[in-house]
Amino acid sequence: MPDEKRRRVVAAGLFAAIGAAQSRASHGATRNFTIALVLKGLPDAFTETMIAAAKVFQAHSPYPFKLLVQGVTTETDSAGQIRLIDALIGQRVNAIVLAPADSRALVPAARRSIRKGILTLAIDNPLDADALRAAGIRVPYVGPDDRRAARLVGDYLAHRLRPGDRVGIIEGVTSARNAQERNAGFREAMQAAHVEIAAIAPGDWGYGKGRLAAAAMLSSQPGIRALLCANDNMARGAVDAVRNAQLSGRVLVTGFNDDDAIKPLIMKGLVLATLNQFAARQAVYGLDVALQALVEQRSQDDLSDFIETPVVLVVKDNV
Repeated sequence: MPDEKRRRVVAAGLFAAIGAAQSRASHGATRNFTIALVLKGLPDAFTETMIAAAKVFQAHSPYPFKLLVQGVTTETDSAGQIRLIDALIGQRVNAIVLAPADSRALVPAARRSIRKGILTLAIDNPLDADALRAAGIRVPYVGPDDRRAARLVGDYLAHRLRPGDRVGIIEGVTSARNAQERNAGFREAMQAAHVEIAAIAPGDWGYGKGRLAAAAMLSSQPGIRALLCANDNMARGAVDAVRNAQLSGRVLVTGFNDDDAIKPLIMKGLVLATLNQFAARQAVYGLDVALQALVEQRSQDDLSDFIETPVVLVVKDNV
C-alpha cells in the first residue's frame, strides 16, 4: 500500500505539471525541438525515476519535442558528462537539461553550450555561482532548496538528541553544490540544538563509501549518537556499519531522497528519517522550463536563476 500510494502521489504531481504545460499551449504549429537530458548515476533508483517521468512528460507534452536521455554511470564522472555535452553541441540540440556531477567542472561545458545558442539549465544539483559569474553566464537551477531540506531532517533528528551529544555527517561529492548545501543544513540544525559535530567525511553518494565512512567514524568517535547522511545510498551503508559495530538502536541514522530501498529500514526503525525531493517533478519541471522557453523564444538570460521544487520529510508515520 505505501508504494502504491507513493506512485499515485508522484503520478499526480507529474500529470499536474503536464496539465499546467497543456494549459499554456496554443493551437498553432511549433518547431519539433530536441531537448537532451544529461544525468549522472544512471543505475541509481533516483535517476531511473527521473528518466521514467521525463519519458511520460515527452509522450503527453502539448508541444512535440524529441527527448535524448544520456548520462554517465557513476555520480562523479564529470569528464564523461563534459564529453556528452560537447557531442550534443555538435548535434545542435535546442536545449540541455543537466544534472551536474560536479558544480564547478561542468561550467566551461555549459558556457560552450550557451555560446552555441543552446538553452542550458541544471536540475538536482546547481552549478557553482562563483564559477558561473567568472564564466559570464547564467544557468537556471530547477530543484529543491537543499539547505532548507537538510535542515528539516536535522531538526527532526535534534528532537531525539540532547545538548552536548555528538554526531557525524556523511556528505556527498564535496565539489557538488547540493552536497555542500545539505552539509550546511545539517550543521545549522545541529548547531541550533547545541549538538557537537564530531566528524565529517565524504561518501560520494555511494553505499560502499558511505559504509566505510560510517565505520571509520564509529571506530574513531566512540559514543557518537547519530549519522546524518546526504543521500539514502550512504544511509543504507551507515545502517550496515552500525549493525556491524553492534550499535543498532544506539546510533541513529538519517537519509535523503526517499528511495524505495530505504522505506523498510524506516519501518524497522533502522533509519529515523529521510527527505523526498520528488525526482520525477525535478525532471519534468526542468524539461517544461526548457520547452516553454524554446516555444516562447526566450533567451538564457530571460529565465529565473532558481525555480524551486517541493520536498517532504519522510518518517515512520508517513512512509
